[in-house]
Parts: sequence; structure tokens; C-alpha cells
Amino acid sequence: MYNPPLTSALTDKRPAVLPRALESIELFAGAGGLALGFSGNDVRHRAVVEWNSHACNTIRNNKRNNVAPISHWPDVTEGDVKNFVYAGHQGIDLITGGPPCQPFSMGGKHGGFLDERDMFPQAIRAVREAKPRAFVFENVQGLTRAAFADYFSYILLQLEFPSLAAKPREQWPDHLRRLQKHKAGGKASEYHVYHRLVNAANYGVPQKRMRVFFVGFRAEDKIDWEFPRETHSHDALLLSQWHTGEYWARHRVAARNRPARPEGMDKKIRAILAANPNADVLPWLTVRDAIADLPDPERQPTKELPQAHRFQPGARSYVGHTGSPLDEPAKALKAGDHGVPGGENMLRRPDGSVRYFTVRESARIQTFPDDFIFDGTWSETMRQLGNAVPVRLAAVMAEQVCRLLRD
Repeated sequence: MYNPPLTSALTDKRPAVLPRALESIELFAGAGGLALGFSGNDVRHRAVVEWNSHACNTIRNNKRNNVAPISHWPDVTEGDVKNFVYAGHQGIDLITGGPPCQPFSMGGKHGGFLDERDMFPQAIRAVREAKPRAFVFENVQGLTRAAFADYFSYILLQLEFPSLAAKPREQWPDHLRRLQKHKAGGKASEYHVYHRLVNAANYGVPQKRMRVFFVGFRAEDKIDWEFPRETHSHDALLLSQWHTGEYWARHRVAARNRPARPEGMDKKIRAILAANPNADVLPWLTVRDAIADLPDPERQPTKELPQAHRFQPGARSYVGHTGSPLDEPAKALKAGDHGVPGGENMLRRPDGSVRYFTVRESARIQTFPDDFIFDGTWSETMRQLGNAVPVRLAAVMAEQVCRLLRD
């Protein structure tokens, strides 16, 4: 089976009659990937908060251009989330957001809790003051590193007991011990909190993007949560490429233009078939799946190229930065600490040549709709995309959360 090209990230099964709308506050909105995923599940945003002016302009421009569903969002609140007031929002259905991830990024400075950009305290303040029915926060894989294990536990305990706030001038290790003692004393949880490291490729995103999700429900509501079942797999992709050949036939790639059959693939295929693969699991989507209908902006330059699909010169391959193969999911797009990092945001063609992904290709890889336009220079736009939550991944998480809140 094959999913259609990702011309829209919001085309997954919409019921004929929409259920009751839920209300949310979206924090650290960035370009709006997470909020788009929730909007696609009929969530109405009371507030959308973001500090970066270019990201705010991206949201404003798409709202002005009546891009669904942003056209129904409130005006973006531009500013520091530290100044957002939750009075009047108590008991809201949802608080969602991706607290800035640079402190925990594998590619950043690894400052963690010592980094002033750590916004988890503000995410926890939002839960404490608004007392939502549920929350969903997303962050980078680096947060799960062993070096941050104690702080990871600290985040979980604060989300479980948000009312037990840190005292003035109390250091976080002291607050952690107080929270641990509180839990060990048998105190009832305020929220049931779940977390999991997920790969976006396993949910139909054409990108191998590892992210950790925190999902919490108010304990008194007695909601049992399970993370959504994975729908796509690497094994299924290998079968479609190197066993049935369906992948190459669908893309009309002649045998002479296909990559060489990987060494040991016959043995790998036999092992997959022996394991009796789940027929309901679809193949990972690849870069080719995402961008096949777009012309190559370098080799087929034309004035009629889609907006934001322009060739950007300067890409080069070097050790550890060799680009994303056309016939695999892309490597995780990166925002970059000092501009766009080369290897993570490049396409590597079967002949070994490389070029930067265009903005539109990057948006496809992050599953943004094709009519969604980004504000800023190429570097700034790529930074927004590198920081974004894939819309399709957000929608998968949102569907499960929203269903439970409506039951």
C-alpha cells in the first residue's frame, strides 16, 4: 500500500460530523506544526504564544491568506511566555507546546537545566496555573540522555505534582528531593503523566525524527492513555523496494537508475519474511515519496516553479554530513545553532551529488500543507522548519488525546 504524496498533512480521516470542539492554549508555537495537528482534530486555540517575530509573521501571514485551519486561530500573542497570564483559562481542555529544545539538543551546547533557554519551568507553570484537563509537550531526543536523567525525572514529577512548586531560591535538586519525598509519602497524583521517545517515520512522516512526548491527564478524570500504534515501518519499506519492487514500479524508476542492491539484503529480506510481517503496517515514506511531483530546482530551473521551491547554492558533503538519501526517510531537519547545518538539510541523489532541500521540500518533509508559506530569509525559514513538530505526527498524537477527552 502507498500513501498519496504529502500535498496536505491534514487529509487523514475526518468524520462527516465533527465532535465537540476542544479548547487549548498553544505555547512555544514556532511556525505552528503542533498547533496545526491539533486544529485538524477540531481543537480551537484560545491563545497561540510565540516570541520569534518571523515565526509570528508566518502564522499571521497564513491567517491573513485564509490557510485552513489557521484562518480560525486567534491573533498570535508575540512575546515571552513568561509574561503570559493564565487568569480566566482555568480548567481549559488542553495546553500544548514544544518548550525550546536547544538546551537538550544533541547538536547544541548541551546546557540543559543550566541554560536560560530551558522553558520547561514555564510549561509546568502553565499546568499549575491553568489546571488543564490534559497537556501535550514535545522535545528533542537529547533530553533522554543519561546526563539529564535526574532532570528528566524532575520534569516528570513536576508535571505529576504541579501545585508543589519550588520555593523562592530553592535549587532544582532540592526541589526534586522534596517531590520524591512527596510521592514516596503516598500523595495522590494530580496528573497521570506518560512519556515516550518516538520516531516520526513510524507514523507516516518522511523523516527519521526522534522526539520525546509528554502526555498528561488530570488524575481525577481517570483517563487511561496508550501511545498511538505505529503505522509505518522500515521493514515494510525494504520489502517494497527489494522484495516486491512495488516502490520502484510506483515511482517508475528503471532498474538501471536504482541504487545498487545493499549488501546482505537477501538475508535481511528472508529474516523479515520469516518474522511474518504485519500486513497492516505501511512502508516508511521516503524523500522521493514526499517530493516526487516537484521538479528538481537545480536541473530544471523554470519561472513556473512552485513558491518557495528555489535552488539554494552552497551545499557540500563532508564527513558526518552527507545528506539524506532520496529513497529513505530524510534525516532529521535541523535548525542549526549558527545558521543552517549542511548535511542534515541536504538531498543526496543516487549519483552521489548533493544540494540543499528547498523550503517547499523541507515543508513536505515536515508534512506542512503546500499552501502554507513561511516568513523570513532562507536561513530563517529553514530554522523554523528545523524547530517544527511534523504536522502529521502532531495530528496522530492529537487524535488519540482528543478522543479520550471527548469520551
